[in-house]
Amino acid sequence: MQDVARHAGVALSTVSATLTAARPVSADTRARVEASMAVLGYRPNALARGLATKRSRVLALAFPMGPAGLSRTSAEFVLGATEAAQDRGYQLVLWPFAADAAGGLLDVARQGLADGVLLMEVGLADPRVSALLAAGIPLTLIGRTAQDGLPVVDVDFDATLTAAVQHLAGLGHRRIALVNHDAHRVADGHGPTVRAGRAFQRVSASLGLDVRELFAAESVAGGRLAAEDLLDVPEAPTAVIVMNEEAAFGLAAEFAARGVRIPADLSVAAVVSTPAVAGQTVPPLTTWHAPGADLGRAGVDTLLTVLDTGEVPEPVLIGCGLVDLGSTGPATGPAHAHQTPGESPAHDNPAVTR
Repeated sequence: MQDVARHAGVALSTVSATLTAARPVSADTRARVEASMAVLGYRPNALARGLATKRSRVLALAFPMGPAGLSRTSAEFVLGATEAAQDRGYQLVLWPFAADAAGGLLDVARQGLADGVLLMEVGLADPRVSALLAAGIPLTLIGRTAQDGLPVVDVDFDATLTAAVQHLAGLGHRRIALVNHDAHRVADGHGPTVRAGRAFQRVSASLGLDVRELFAAESVAGGRLAAEDLLDVPEAPTAVIVMNEEAAFGLAAEFAARGVRIPADLSVAAVVSTPAVAGQTVPPLTTWHAPGADLGRAGVDTLLTVLDTGEVPEPVLIGCGLVDLGSTGPATGPAHAHQTPGESPAHDNPAVTR
């Protein structure tokens, strides 16, 4: 570090301040120090920096990963947080503790291996939150509990479901279904499942729509069963909103097997997903793209604000943006029925009305 100071023509303390942000350094001086570091091939020692600042320069992301690992949508959150942490001189580590494993998470957090914790897949009464708060460990939630006054960033489910329902209603749809996550998610108080369902019911009621909310197992098989449930009724929906990435594949497959044309017979849209996922179904599904990368970055910035100031910033809520892949269209009149393999074409079977 002394060599860097001599090369840049600054004091040793200025190099230290540039590396640790212990005090402000002008942009010109910072550029000179960083240029000298590059010329000399200097890389700061993370352990030494941690001892000087009493920080590990590590942030933990606690994500309760299931057997399938990270979904594409969850990966966008993780990548956004990782890039933001690195841009700010930190490293991000993934702690894959289950949502109900508050004790294990707390044991690791108490070892000082990370300066603070980002929590994903947050429940309305999340035991991890109460455990970390009681231990005085800085945290930020990517999601929300039922408790106010916490540092949070989250998808704006109200805005997103409002936009999706209004989009379909604007196309003339009056019977709309929401395929949500598995029913146990509601019992567990899983924030996204509960908030999406509440928002869907609220905006649909305000528009006077005839709606259903189904809870599907998070699998292809779960999606197929949900499709059967949607179609095998006299008044089938004319549009479906999917808030369950794994089930979306089964839904699309079962609709195709029954000869239901998307969007000619049935409009289908995904919410809080990604075009990369929605584009894998046949046909690709119009989606309200989850702001994963933005929320990951906002989560890191919020956590660093908590670490630096001890204050809780205002909540950050970001809505999903529409990516129209052509799977929604005008509501059709009565006709277009479903079929099982081997039956006559769907448009010849009047079993399902629109």
